[in-house]
Amino acid sequence: MRIGILGAGAVGQSLGKLLAGGGHSIVYGARTPKTGDQASLAEAVAQAELVLLAVPFDQALGALTPLRDKLAGKILVDATNPLGADWAPLLLGEEASAAETIQRAFPEARVVKAFNTVFADVMTPERLQRGPAKVTAFVASDDRDAAGTVERIAADAGFDPLYAGPLSSARWLEAMAHLNIRLAVQLGGGTGGAFLYSRAA
Repeated sequence: MRIGILGAGAVGQSLGKLLAGGGHSIVYGARTPKTGDQASLAEAVAQAELVLLAVPFDQALGALTPLRDKLAGKILVDATNPLGADWAPLLLGEEASAAETIQRAFPEARVVKAFNTVFADVMTPERLQRGPAKVTAFVASDDRDAAGTVERIAADAGFDPLYAGPLSSARWLEAMAHLNIRLAVQLGGGTGGAFLYSRAA
């Protein structure tokens, strides 16, 4: 699958390497392309079958607005978290999340929440494997077919994918990310920790 990754920071680059290792073709989109493997945001979306959003949430709506027509009908994977510059949570309300905000702004897109609970430092084949288990990729969307596609590419990348229900579940997935950040940064646990969901036998 041709995947366009919007954002060439640590998360975008790390996910791109995992997905490329899983057999997918990657094009990186940047507002100002700086290397030969980067295209403009518009070019990346136009070339992609699936788009992965890996820019800071406070920049997401601005980055996506000029791309509205190109996003119509495409799966848009939201890997963002609502955070301030100091990594503190941005509270969006009890009935909102970054993913739902993006879906409301771009109803033409098929928004899926995924990959937001995993630090970039964990996104390597070695660190995704924890003994016999793999790091969980929680996937939430109102579009079950779109969620299934994201589950498949997550498995290709080396994650253990788990459908977490409709897009409203993004509220709790983003809260999980906030907890992960507190454990890693404020409490000194480091960015090597990850969530593994153990299914009952």
